[in-house]
Amino acid sequence: MEKQVKSFLEFIENDKKLSSNTLQSYRRDIMQLEEYLEAENISYNKVTKEDVEKYIEHLKEIGKKTSTISRNIASIRSFYQYLVRVKKIKKDPTEGIQSPKIEKKAPSILSSEEVELLLEQPKNVDLKGIRDKAMLEFAYATGMKVTEIISLNVEDVNVNEAYVVCNSGFKKRSIPLGSISLKALIEYMKNARPYLIKDEKEKALFVNINGKRLTRQGFWKIVKFYKEQAHITKDITPHVLRHSFATHLLQNGADLKSIQTMLGHSDISSTQVYMQFQDDTIKNVYHKAHPRA
Repeated sequence: MEKQVKSFLEFIENDKKLSSNTLQSYRRDIMQLEEYLEAENISYNKVTKEDVEKYIEHLKEIGKKTSTISRNIASIRSFYQYLVRVKKIKKDPTEGIQSPKIEKKAPSILSSEEVELLLEQPKNVDLKGIRDKAMLEFAYATGMKVTEIISLNVEDVNVNEAYVVCNSGFKKRSIPLGSISLKALIEYMKNARPYLIKDEKEKALFVNINGKRLTRQGFWKIVKFYKEQAHITKDITPHVLRHSFATHLLQNGADLKSIQTMLGHSDISSTQVYMQFQDDTIKNVYHKAHPRA
C-alpha cells in the first residue's frame, strides 16, 4: 500500500497543484486508514463498501469531528478513484458513501472596538513593531487567509494603485488596500523590511526577525501576543480577523458579491454565513430582493 500511496500523492501533487498543507492532510488521512486496515487484517486492494462504512463508524467512536470525518472520506475516495484509474482495483469501495452533513457554525468575530484596540497595540518604535503594525492592519484590511498573506512577495503589492494581488491556487484576485493599511505597509517596506532581510534576493513581503519568510506559526504567535496586550478575552486567531473583515464590510453596506470576490469564495453560500450578524431589517431586504434567497 505504501508504494501506491506514494504514487497517488505524486499524482495529485502534479495533476491538481495542491498546497503542501493539503497534501499533508491527504497523507495523514490515508496513513490513518492504513493503520486501521492492518489492525483489522484487511488488504487495501480488497476493501469493500462495508469496510469503509465500518471505518467511518470507527472514526466516530474515537471522537473525530464531523468535518474531520468528511475530509477523511474525501481523501480516501480520491485515493481509491486513483487506484481504479491506474487499474490496481476494479471497483471503488467508496462509491455511494455519503459524507456527514457539516453544520456551518457562526464564525467568531470581533467588534469594531475590539479590532481598533488590537490594531492599536503594535507601536512603531522598532523594526518588529513597524512590521507587526503593517501586518495586522493588512490582515484586517484585506481579509486574506494566513497562508495567502505569508505567501505574498513584494511584487504582489502595488502601493501606487493601492491594491494587492493574491495568487491562491489557480485563482488570482485583486484586493484594494485602505489608506491606514497602505500607510502602515509603506512604512514597513521603507523603514523596516530592508533592515530585517539578510539576503537582497528575498522576495517575501512579510519576513521574520531572521529575514526569512514568516511562517503560519509565527503569524499566529504575533496575533496572540497583541491580543493579550490588548486584554481581549475572546479567542483571536488570524482567521478571526478575516471573519471580522467580512462582517464589518457587510454591516457597512458592502454587497455579498463584492465580499465573495475579495474573500476568494468560489461559492456565495460560503459568504452568506456572515448574514447572521446583520440586523433583521437587512436580512429582510436580502430575502425579499435576492431571487434565490
